[in-house]
This record gives sequence, C-alpha cells and structure tokens, in this order.
Amino acid sequence: MSLQIGIVGLPNVGKSTLFNALTKNKVDASNYPFCTIDPNIGVVKVPDERLEKLAAISKPKKIIPTVIEFVDIAGLVKGASQGEGLGNKFLSHIRECDAICEVVRDFKDDNIVHVNGKIDPESDRETVNLELILADLATVDKRLEKAAREAKSGNKEMMFLKGLLEKLKKQLAAGQAARELEFTEEETKEVKTLGLLTVKPIIYVLNVKDDLTPSPSPSQERGGAEWDSKVIKINARVEEEIANLPEAEQAEYIKELGLEESGLSKLIKASYEILGLVTFLTTGADETRAWTIKRGTKAPEAAGVIHTDFLKGFVRAEVINWQKFIKAGSEARARELGQLRTEGREYVVQDGDICNFLINN
Repeated sequence: MSLQIGIVGLPNVGKSTLFNALTKNKVDASNYPFCTIDPNIGVVKVPDERLEKLAAISKPKKIIPTVIEFVDIAGLVKGASQGEGLGNKFLSHIRECDAICEVVRDFKDDNIVHVNGKIDPESDRETVNLELILADLATVDKRLEKAAREAKSGNKEMMFLKGLLEKLKKQLAAGQAARELEFTEEETKEVKTLGLLTVKPIIYVLNVKDDLTPSPSPSQERGGAEWDSKVIKINARVEEEIANLPEAEQAEYIKELGLEESGLSKLIKASYEILGLVTFLTTGADETRAWTIKRGTKAPEAAGVIHTDFLKGFVRAEVINWQKFIKAGSEARARELGQLRTEGREYVVQDGDICNFLINN
C-alpha cells in the first residue's frame, strides 16, 4: 500500500533538513528560496516495537516494517495559487500526496533568511493554508460553472454535484479548509474526484530551536485560535544529528536530550494515524512483517494486501492479539490455550492483530 506525505511550507523553514533526517537521503538544503525544485522522495519505515518482540519468539530470517513515502516539495510563497514562485508545479506535487506535513518555522537564526523578514508562525501557517484554499476555490469555481450549466437540463447527477460544489465554495470562500466539512458517503466519493488540496489530512511540524516540551498548540501559546490539526514540535537540525548517528547510539542520545522518542518517530506515527491506517502482523520462521491497511478493513481485503490471490481464495483467518501471542510464548502454546480465534469474511482486522490467512487454492 503506497502512501505519500508531502512536506510543505514557506522557503527556509527547515523542510529539506527534516526530509534529510527522515530519510537520510542527502538533498540540497541550501539557504535560498526554491532550492528544492523537483520533489525528492524517500521511503521511511514506520517505527514498531512489536516487530522485534515478535521476532524474539518466531526467530524469523528477516523483519520487514511497514513504510511511508515522504516527499520534499519546493517552498511555497504568497501568490502561488496565481502562479507566483513555482506556483502550479508546487500545487500539482501536493495533489499527488495522500496527506500534508506543513513545516512552520519558530526559530530565530540571522544566518537563515526568512522569506517574509520576520518569525511569525501564525502568519506563515495562514499564508500556506490560504494559498491551498485559493487553489481549491479556483478548482471548485471551474467545476461549478460546468455543473450549473448541465444541471439546468434536470440531470440528477449534475444537480447533486452542483449542490456539493456550492457547499465547498461557501466553505473555501470563508477561508476554511474543505477537510473541516462533514460529507455523506456519496459526497465523499465525489470529493475524491475533485483533487482538492485542503481535503487532505494535515500535520503541523513546528520547527523550533530548543524547546521540545509538548504543548496543545502553538497558537494557544500566542493567545490565538487553536490550529486545525495535530501539532508536533521538532528541532529539525537535532533530528538530523540523531539520524546520522549509528543506530545503536541513537536511543542513548535521545535519552540524553530528555525525550522518550525522537520527534521523527512521533511524526511518522502521527502521519500513519491521520491517514486512518492500522497495522496487522504476520510472523513465522521466514519473516516477521507489518502490513498497512485502512481502519475498518475486513479480513479478505487484508489478506489481499499480502497477495491478490489471497482475496479471491479467502476461507477464514486465524487471529490473535500480538500481546497475547507474546504472553503465550509461541504459536503452539497459543493454540493449546485456545487463544487463536477463527474469523470469517465479516471480521474487521484490528491494529496489532497477528493473522494467519487460510486460502482455498
């Protein structure tokens, strides 16, 4: 299951530094606007402590985590929706992503120029979000004009689309993201065809210099309205330092910084969560592996993630929660204890389920 998170923000806020830390792919993070023109893509494993614990029991030949792709997208500037800066190229790269990670600068450094000449996280966030809203408004206006013409003939599909587009236009014209609206199941299907930017789930990364203590939201600290999604504080430079250390030394350094886990781990997990994803597991002598599925996925479709033939030939699934498996100490013992459940086609796979799918060949 391929998933992409687009890293966006104004120029010189730390996007490429964050990307370097995430992926260890050395992209150019030079100190000037539009340094990143074509998007850089890096595949990042999702941290999952369960895999090592399961592997300690199953003794597999390999351990395979699930992954997310992060895309480092060129810096956006005011007027991008009208073609300023890299304009449409920037926006088209975002359209291809499943979710947005918006990096907002909250550090002072005289050696790194701020594109607007001052450090103002609230204003920077509003600039980026407004450009995305204006781009969506242009998309909706264009579609609405056509739908309104065709709806005059009494075409029910066009009448429905016209109503949906008017709902979206009202929201966007008020300066509000489309993701804040509630949609019916039928509306959701139609919205997906529009390619809107502000309907995508979003995480804000507040790039700070020192203070990494958790806070409800940066805007609350400044007395403003609460930001509309999850906010994570990260010192991108420190995270890059951590990422460049040998893996064996990273945990100790994180501990020295007074953190429970790296900011990157938090970001990767949060990205996974905002996309409405869960992980099921398989484990055995060959491999211990994490698999990504949408929350609410039923057993046959989950089996199909492993191999398409498994969906067609699905008979039933043997399921056990990973913690019960660890406690039992082996699959054989779990069977003896009657902890492996048999589930059918309607079973909704849960996060942390260990699944063994029985297939009819």
